[in-house]
Amino acid sequence: MKHIGPISGIAAHAAHFVATAGYDNQVILWNATTGEPIHRVHHDHLANQCAFSSDGKHLVSASSDYTARIWEVPSMRLKAVLQGHNDDVEMAVFSPDSQRVATCSRDHVLRIFDLDGVQLQAFHGHQADVISVVWSPDGQRLISSSDDGTVRQWDTRSGQQCDEVDIGGVETDTIAITREGVVFAGDDEGRISIIADGQVQTVPAHAAGIKRIVWNDDKRLLVSLSYDRSAILWTFDAGRNLVKRRSTALPSIVWPRSCAFVGDEQLVFATFGSRYATWNYEQDQWQVSGIEPAVSINAVVRSEERQYSIGDAGILHRDDQPVTCVGSLCNFLLPFGPLLLTGGQMGQVFDGLSGRMLYQHRSPLNCGATFVKQGEDLALIGTYTGEGLVFGHDGKGGLRLVASIPMHDNAIKGVAADERHLFSVCASADAALHSIADFSCVRHIEAAHTRISNGCCPITGGFASIGRDLKLRLWLETGDEVFDSPHQHSIKCIAASSDGRVIATAAYNGTVALFDLASRRWLPVQRPTASGISCLTHDAASDAFLASSYDGRIYGIDARLAS
Repeated sequence: MKHIGPISGIAAHAAHFVATAGYDNQVILWNATTGEPIHRVHHDHLANQCAFSSDGKHLVSASSDYTARIWEVPSMRLKAVLQGHNDDVEMAVFSPDSQRVATCSRDHVLRIFDLDGVQLQAFHGHQADVISVVWSPDGQRLISSSDDGTVRQWDTRSGQQCDEVDIGGVETDTIAITREGVVFAGDDEGRISIIADGQVQTVPAHAAGIKRIVWNDDKRLLVSLSYDRSAILWTFDAGRNLVKRRSTALPSIVWPRSCAFVGDEQLVFATFGSRYATWNYEQDQWQVSGIEPAVSINAVVRSEERQYSIGDAGILHRDDQPVTCVGSLCNFLLPFGPLLLTGGQMGQVFDGLSGRMLYQHRSPLNCGATFVKQGEDLALIGTYTGEGLVFGHDGKGGLRLVASIPMHDNAIKGVAADERHLFSVCASADAALHSIADFSCVRHIEAAHTRISNGCCPITGGFASIGRDLKLRLWLETGDEVFDSPHQHSIKCIAASSDGRVIATAAYNGTVALFDLASRRWLPVQRPTASGISCLTHDAASDAFLASSYDGRIYGIDARLAS
């Protein structure tokens, strides 16, 4: 019993149980003392986060199948399905008395349910995805954070918003609260905001965005996790100051998306592997042994008549055979002359063929594209901190940094290039067009999608992009066009055929749809897998799209179906 995809969420109850929620749709209950799995259950889509009730009798899990589910502990018998959201449920948490559950979603709404799954209240007001929610210690308020850059409080008796704090318009993924009602908020600029008595104090904490903060009231400790690949343990003193107690570099297998206190001096962490990792923060010792690499594939490409793939384990496969291991999760593969560039969570650019590390950036890397400028082959790599890194060959088998282009204020989710322009989309749903001639911004498109933009590709006469709003958008020299897609869940990736006839789109629930550009029509949706599709690329030799999946397999989709 183990995870085969990344662990996204983790929770602990006392020193008894650990629960993990994974991108393999699984929720697994573990014995916290022995580390052995006890039971597992499934969602219909990605399991994002999980939380125990304070009495330890129930576990709730939040999923991209638009539900949260309550499970009895330790039997993991399903008690209730919490329905009503129309987008991914990012978090679900029990009230202090364990009698209610609050959920937050990318549909911008918070909801409260009873333990039988009956909705009691809904809270509207956020202008973007709601990522985090906590209860006040007395159970009379909800506190939420959102991609709209605000932290809001809601009265659970009246159902009305009772407070709002603007964190400088910066996306804020995570919050925590003390028993005295002091709120901590971690944002995408690496800051922790301390909100108390109508005042906001900001603490610079990390060199990149903070993905999770967790508070332990009994120990008076706060832990922050960041995409700068570090965790920091803080004490909160009587003067309401955060004082750094200890920091640690995260092992490459750890995903800085979730952690939980367990026992006397340990934290458990989400990973890109089969089980969770443990850090003894008093002794500063990590336990990552026994964690098997996840089978998930994040990228696939055809190069010189060979098929290459790579994923969460950082193992490059050539024609399904392992070649090298770079030692950390990788998000993309980019043929670049004699090199096959890859990189991901560690912010390192590797040559996948040799395993050599070529460049170190300050934040994770997401995507890549190649282009030509004044006869020179260049590579563009999109980062989580919004820079587009432009590289050329150094003549010694390595890379030289040509430019760092400030493309966005948020994580770049996709990049593409044609003869004259670089096109990019980002997590704030914006898009941008930059000139290859001087790397200046030619066009910035605010809210290019109404929800997160996940990818883009070049097409004849311009570019195409997709996002969580289920739209296909064409950015053409003749004008912009938008099309509803047949997908029912967030579109993850996009690619165009080599001849520009067909666009392929794929979603987190394993569906693939082809769009015929000439007729502007969609073909019937295919679903080669129940797992999410992570990447699409076109193989000109077979005229097929290759779709890599979180289930560790690669599927062929015949592009000629659009003929």
